[in-house]
Amino acid sequence: MSPLLSIARTGSAAILLSPLRSAVTVLAVIAVLVPYLVGIGLVEGLRQEARIAIGAGTPAGEELLPDLYVAANQFGRRVPIPVNLAEPIGKFDGVTRVVPRIVGRITLGKENVEAVLVGMPREELHRQGSTIQQLTRLVDGELPGSRHGEGPQLVIGSGLARKLNLEVGAVLPPIFRSGGGEKTPRVTGIFQSDISPWQSRMILTTFESAADIFGQQELATDLLVFCRRGQPEAIRLRILQSIPGPSTERATSLQPSVTSRADLESLLPAGLGHREGVFNLLFVVAFAVGILVILVTSGFGLSGRRREIGILKATGWQTDEILVRSLAESVLLGLASAAIAILVALVWLEWLNGFWIAGIFLAGVETQPAFQVPYVLAAQPAALAALVACLLVTTGSAYSTWRAAVTSPAEAMR
Repeated sequence: MSPLLSIARTGSAAILLSPLRSAVTVLAVIAVLVPYLVGIGLVEGLRQEARIAIGAGTPAGEELLPDLYVAANQFGRRVPIPVNLAEPIGKFDGVTRVVPRIVGRITLGKENVEAVLVGMPREELHRQGSTIQQLTRLVDGELPGSRHGEGPQLVIGSGLARKLNLEVGAVLPPIFRSGGGEKTPRVTGIFQSDISPWQSRMILTTFESAADIFGQQELATDLLVFCRRGQPEAIRLRILQSIPGPSTERATSLQPSVTSRADLESLLPAGLGHREGVFNLLFVVAFAVGILVILVTSGFGLSGRRREIGILKATGWQTDEILVRSLAESVLLGLASAAIAILVALVWLEWLNGFWIAGIFLAGVETQPAFQVPYVLAAQPAALAALVACLLVTTGSAYSTWRAAVTSPAEAMR
């Protein structure tokens, strides 16, 4: 029988002879690896979803997503931008169209459920092949078409509809009061929101209705500028230089803020990378604690392990052979722990849908998310988990094995 086969067989036998120590060691490693794998999987999944949402990698000039986002700053903070600034921007050479947008938070129902209200012009909502039509999918009803002064028509996400027990045709209590009196919003459609975290709490309505709800007439959160291919950077510089113009009295105190797709893409590592860095820091601490835990758990069945080593030495095994045997046992335990940890992480992310832990990475997400939590469990973190598991088990058991291996057989078998 070859030495390697002998070592592997004796290593497997040692695991079977010390089931308590092996089980406790595997559980300790799993407790360290599973949160790391789940956290990294969520970060990568959210990063990919965010890149898709902002159109990262899509060539400039494509009609699907805007190329520039124009907002306004006043005294160093973000403020609404006048809608009438869309007209001069739309006349710039290279601009295909400018779409004003309103985005704001509202609360609905007796439970005061928070939602994000998005208002877009009626013409944009019903334009063939518009951004909204391509990025959302109606599962029931139709897109809103309410005008200024009318009762707002709303399209809500399917997750929000389930939470508030709403369906097409349902009315909501008045959520705003205007000079014309209370207006009762009505649900005209439900779109699929289970596939994207950004749409799980979204409500879509017309720009005019959103302006009525927030009481901000002739103002927008930002202007979405669509440009011809190769033109966004030149148009961005022109907006910064010529807007606001002297013709708009209110705009003279506002400073424009222009964000491109590339700017949004560069912000992704800053946001998600911060949480990923904090998570990795906590993992390093858990790794250090894990070594101590393995040192303690390796004491389970230590007397039996010393007797095994004493018997091996009495039958002619050398110290280096015993250490190699222990290394093989540690590698087997490490690989088994990593495999189980990966399976548990997949169950947590896929079947349990990121229960509880998704709220750490997405603000406002409940314990049981109402949408399918995105995740990417790539080969690199899985391989790193296997390496860490082997290092943890090997580091924890190497010292106790060496102490028993360097003693005489009679001393080891006491």
